[in-house]
Amino acid sequence: MSFSSAVVLTDLNDFISPSQACIKPVDTPKPTTDSAQVKIDKDGSYYQVQIDGSEQKLESATISLNDCLACSGCITSAESVLITQQSYEEFYKVLKQNAEYKQDGLMDKIQIVCISISSQSRASIGAKFGLNSEEIWHKLAQIMTNHFGVDHVFDVDFARDLALLESGKSFVSRFAKQDELPMLASSCPGWICYAEKTHGTILNLIDTTKSPQQIMGSLLKDHFANQLGVTPDRIYHVSIMPCYDKKLEASRQDFYNDLYRTRDVDLVLATSEVELMIQKEQIDFSNVPLVPYHSQFTRTIGSELAKTEGSSSGGYLSYIMRYAVYSLYNINISPQDVESGGNGITVIPGRNSDFTEVFYTPPNHTEPTLKFAYAYGFRNIQNLVRKVKTKSKRTTTKYDFVEVMACPSGCINGGGQLKNEAVSSKEWVAIQERVYQNDKVRLLTAPELSPVVQLYQEWLGGEGTAKAQHMLHTTYHAVENNFQSGLAVKW
Repeated sequence: MSFSSAVVLTDLNDFISPSQACIKPVDTPKPTTDSAQVKIDKDGSYYQVQIDGSEQKLESATISLNDCLACSGCITSAESVLITQQSYEEFYKVLKQNAEYKQDGLMDKIQIVCISISSQSRASIGAKFGLNSEEIWHKLAQIMTNHFGVDHVFDVDFARDLALLESGKSFVSRFAKQDELPMLASSCPGWICYAEKTHGTILNLIDTTKSPQQIMGSLLKDHFANQLGVTPDRIYHVSIMPCYDKKLEASRQDFYNDLYRTRDVDLVLATSEVELMIQKEQIDFSNVPLVPYHSQFTRTIGSELAKTEGSSSGGYLSYIMRYAVYSLYNINISPQDVESGGNGITVIPGRNSDFTEVFYTPPNHTEPTLKFAYAYGFRNIQNLVRKVKTKSKRTTTKYDFVEVMACPSGCINGGGQLKNEAVSSKEWVAIQERVYQNDKVRLLTAPELSPVVQLYQEWLGGEGTAKAQHMLHTTYHAVENNFQSGLAVKW
């Protein structure tokens, strides 16, 4: 059994919604006279009605992403907040502004627009159009560069290599000290937001490695900007992601450069928003030519696009398990071993498809020494948290590492992915998963990732440097709980 019956919570729903009205103070216009009244129209709009019968429509209060992170009135919630700073309209504004600067000859003000695309987003679009992920990559690159005028297109999985290697090193260090275990994965912003707002005492267990999205932002705003000979604020970085909560992640103050007044990721577009843009521009996606597109910071096998190993949520458990086995026992195990069992690996399915245990037993041992798990969706996360929040050092849980994702089925089922009403949601997730898994895998060597070793030297001056720590790691912040009563929490 994955969890004892004493800690299994069965009355929870996934995708936790805001639990109370937002407490962020918002300035709203006051009635101009004491006798004015407010009425609500059929469409939900509010109007101020004067004595003479005249009406004035009142503006709706809006909340920025930074505001959303300022309170504990909600849990995950990018989907439930009116997001005015992270929409594709902003993308159009930047392109329009660039065109105006070019027309006026103000070339030094033009921003260099860079797009980084996640593999989960490519898989979702591929599932809709019956194409593989690499074909989607080439088509999206052509659309972004030729139609929208984007300057560069990059692959987020390139930054994931850096994230995986840093996470592997972090785990081995913690395991050797038997301190702050289990290490919990950190790439899911919904999970991070939830932990910060409701379980501040376990933040020390979360891996400090930045998500691939944010590492790509650091890479482009620092290393790539230096290559181009421009300041970070001249780079306008847009990431295409399967999850709306990535918008929240990009807005965190931790990822803001105060000196140049710029964010590592300026704008996040959900997969569904990219589809809307393509429809708005009346682009016939099926007829976009399959012209190969090659760029720097792209994960390939030879000239072909490649994905990371393991789960469609980034393969953290798979790589960290292999990295740990090699580092601790000098034994190479394959991704197939981690996925299906063998060579000392035992895979134990949980009571639901979103929880699985993966244990490693070294040669000449009778008990496993490495105990990992996948925990997707808030049902499983809640049970996990119940097990790990009791102590700050070595907790009572039996796990050493857990790949934690807020969405059921992980990132491939992110809230920003495309929908298909012709099939059940479960079947649609499976279709997207097949597209993702059908990509070629560039096997990561253990313990090092040879393709990124050179980048470590060129960009960061080697592993473990102060710059590497700054560019590849982050910190978490417990948010004070403002609930007056625990009964106010609506699960």
